[in-house]
Order: sequence, then C-alpha cells, then structure tokens
Amino acid sequence: MAPSATYPIISTRHSGADLEAISDAVDEINVLKYKAAQQVTELLDADSPSTPHSFESEPESSTTTTHEQDLGDFDTPSHFDSTKDHSRFRQYTTAESRVLNFYTEQHTNQTVSHNLAARAHFASPNRQRPEMTIWQAIECLNSLIDESDPDTELSQIQHLLQSAEAIRRDGKPRWMQLVGLIHDLGKLMLFFALASGQWDVVGDSFPVGCRFSEKCILPESFGANPDSEHPVYSTEHGMYAPGCGIENLMMSWGHDEYLYQVVKDQSTIPREGLAMIRFHSFYPWHREEAYGWAMKEGDEELRRAVRAFNPYDLYSKSDEPVDVEAVKPYYMELIDEFFPNKVIKW
Repeated sequence: MAPSATYPIISTRHSGADLEAISDAVDEINVLKYKAAQQVTELLDADSPSTPHSFESEPESSTTTTHEQDLGDFDTPSHFDSTKDHSRFRQYTTAESRVLNFYTEQHTNQTVSHNLAARAHFASPNRQRPEMTIWQAIECLNSLIDESDPDTELSQIQHLLQSAEAIRRDGKPRWMQLVGLIHDLGKLMLFFALASGQWDVVGDSFPVGCRFSEKCILPESFGANPDSEHPVYSTEHGMYAPGCGIENLMMSWGHDEYLYQVVKDQSTIPREGLAMIRFHSFYPWHREEAYGWAMKEGDEELRRAVRAFNPYDLYSKSDEPVDVEAVKPYYMELIDEFFPNKVIKW
C-alpha cells in the first residue's frame, strides 16, 4: 500500500498558472544570458584555443579524492542540448516588462527581516508540516499548477522528468538524476503558506545581509530595499566575515532555499547535489562570479557542480514528452535510494 499524504488545507490565494508564467519569463531571460555567455566563450576559444575560459568546467586536480571519485562524472559537458536551436526561445523583450515588475517587487521585499521571519515560520514547532512522498509531491505540484492552466504546454511533471532524463542520457551519476527530478518541488511552498507571493518563490537568488551586487539582475531595483541604507547590511561584507563560505550566506527566501531546507536532513544527496538545489538560481555567483569574497576552500567545487547542472534546468523544457508510466519505476527506485524515509516532512 502506498504511503498516504497528509497536509493542511492548501492556500488558494495564489494562482499556479500565474506563478509558472513569471517563472517561465524569468527562465527566458536566463536562457538568453546563458546563450550570450556561450557565444562569448566560443569567440574567445576561437581566438585562443589553448586558453581555458572561466565558463568552462575547471580541470580536476591530479590528486582526486575518494569523495570526488564516488560522485561520478557530474561535471562533464552536457550533450543533450548540443543540437538544440537556442534561437527558438523567445527574445528578451517578450519577458522584459513582466520580469522588471517582478524583480522590482522581489528586490524591494527580500530583506534580512523578511528572511529571518520566513525561516522562523518554516522551523516553527507550531507549523503543521505537510507529509508526503517525493512522488506524491511531484503529483501535487503538477495538479496545483497545471490544473489551474488548461493551456499549459509543458506540465510540471514533464519538466522534472525531462531534466532528469537528459541528465540520465548524458551518463551523469544517479544522485544528479535525482536532483533533476526534484529541483523545482520547492514551488509547493506557495501553496503551503510559506511564501508571501511569487516574489519569494521564484526568480534569481542572492544573499541578504550584505551589499547587493551590481551583478544581480536589474540591480537598480534594490534602491527601495531598506537594507540598502542599513549601516551594516549595505557594506560589502555586511554581517558576514570574508571567507565565511558560500553555504553560510543567508540566501533570499524562495523555492531553492526552501527545498534545500527540506531535503538536507532527510536525504543522502551529496553536498554537490544540495548545492545544485540551493544555488541553481544564484546566477550572480555561479555565472557572474560575484560574492567571491565569501568563498572558502571547497566552494569552487560547489560552483562547478551548479554550473554543470544549469543547462539541464534551462534547456530541457523543449525536449520531447516523457512517458511517465514507463519511467516511473526507475525513478521510484532512485528516490528510495537517497531518501531513507519514504514520507517526507515538508
């Protein structure tokens, strides 16, 4: 008998279709920026074929640790998107206005105060935590978002499976396939009363409690954020010490951070996989190389992991539909491998 799912009454204040519309618009911008970065890389490589470029995966050390060997070849170049016509993705102007309004709201409201309150609510012993399996969570997200939008072209379950299947086809390790399968499940927070609106669910992420980087998208929209005038939070390092470690930054509250908080103690996903979940929207860091002052030894490996995952999130949405019932047994086994308890507390 399958485990039963229990969860409080799901909030109906928010539209799943609206959430996915802004999420897709944000992705469009990131796809175009990723494409531009690839074009720059190709031009530089053509001029200096022997010179490695910062967007390439870094070479492995000659003294590879046992831990690294156990992780498998997660950071070899992706192949699934090598024949894609990236020009099929809509241009910046179609998403510009919607994204501008979204980021103005997000950048105004993502304060230290808001983030402390959000984490306190998440961890509160008085909060009734939803309980369901990973697969039930996938189906729950699928119904909450897609049933509210009958014209959706790609269901949530299809995007998750397409990401996972692309990673699987490229021969990446099983833990990375699992990350592809679950990486967007944090969007459930909008329906579990763990978010105030779309602005603290989706969008690029960034740390709070220090100066907002000019390499964040639309950095001028941080002007209305009260932390921009705070005597500590407005300084470069803010409330942190240089070299504190990327994992010790308080990241803006959203679906990446929420899912990380859910799975970090309930799974055996390796550190690199948790970084893919937590930081895949942290574009100022993994693409633009901002916040380098916070990095410590080992953080470059995390950035390499996030960069390896990024193409599977951005480009897999255009793949052919996956036969859900055909692949479900494989992924049920994969879930059981990394989640000791079938029922997860959300």
